[in-house]
Amino acid sequence: MNNFARRIRPFVSRELAAAWRSPDPATRIAHLERAHVLGQASTREHVRAHIHMLACAWRRSDVHDVAGQLLRMLGAAAFTGVGMVPAGNTGGARVSAFQRMPIPPDLARLISWARRRR
Repeated sequence: MNNFARRIRPFVSRELAAAWRSPDPATRIAHLERAHVLGQASTREHVRAHIHMLACAWRRSDVHDVAGQLLRMLGAAAFTGVGMVPAGNTGGARVSAFQRMPIPPDLARLISWARRRR
């Protein structure tokens, strides 16, 4: 695991845990999207976020989202390592997989901290 992945993992884990603690589907999805944004620069964390998004879609019986997450998991596994991910993309199946999106300031600070070389 590289330094970025090691540093960002606890923050991704925190968002994933918050997602599964929430009884509200919209709140759960918001936390999963935050986990996705945080983990995008790490193949392991990026794929892990999509696995959780897939599980959430499965629980909601959302066939469109299940199919979208399966495709996105493959894309995350294949393209994250070569830097082909649109920064800030929330990872949902109803958003273009190629669309760059603004990164919330609190997440941008965590990502910047995790990218530091030390």
